[in-house]
Amino acid sequence: MSEISRQALVQLLDLELQSSLIKDYCPNGLQVEGKSQIKKIVAGVTASQALLDAAVATGADAIMVHHGYFWKNEDYVITGIKKRRLQTLLKHDISLLAYHLPLDVHPLLGNNAQLALKLGLTQWHAVPGVSPAGVLMRGTLAKAMTSQQIADRLHYELNRAPLLHTVLDKPVTQLAWCTGGGQSYIDQAYAAGAELFISGEVSEQTIHSSRELGIDFIAAGHHATERYGIKALAAYVQQKTGVVCEFIDIDNPA
Repeated sequence: MSEISRQALVQLLDLELQSSLIKDYCPNGLQVEGKSQIKKIVAGVTASQALLDAAVATGADAIMVHHGYFWKNEDYVITGIKKRRLQTLLKHDISLLAYHLPLDVHPLLGNNAQLALKLGLTQWHAVPGVSPAGVLMRGTLAKAMTSQQIADRLHYELNRAPLLHTVLDKPVTQLAWCTGGGQSYIDQAYAAGAELFISGEVSEQTIHSSRELGIDFIAAGHHATERYGIKALAAYVQQKTGVVCEFIDIDNPA
């Protein structure tokens, strides 16, 4: 059975995701230190208690996620949910590695890149002037589709029914997207020439922006749109190191 040192795994991921170059709302990389040698990794979207328990049950030495801990403005005290989660990791000597924005924007493994593949795109680019580069993407469909057809495709690919709001009475080719909680980028998406903007979540004001700007909008689910970046990263780690890296999907309808 292949194994890798904790230090080597962190170095591999930090280098590939260029995490030191991206300003974020949380620490990226190793968040909780576990055993020094790793033979089994579990990957998931969020370091919830359910994912931790699944990792313990499978004998994992490390957990790799998109949504980890220690967010900006988070309460410092360790009680309740936070205590139980950290207690689980420390009791079983499991490392926690988390990559937030670096995993959103990676040009191949990132959430935005993986959503582009689900949309059937072959080329896409970062919208200039939006930081970090790659958090808002643009692409052009080879063949025009209605926003309803695109929503239907996302429903099939992501296994979750999206929310669709249409204002354009025509097929579209110009898309922009930001996975997860990226709905606030709708103005930049419109300014970049998009006819349809796709994100994970929707806010009340998003629909008003869609109506008043004249841009179609899809909210395809925060979890659903960010499932595939961490899944791609798990496959990358296993291919690079030979260490078993199992993706476990703890479903979340949000």
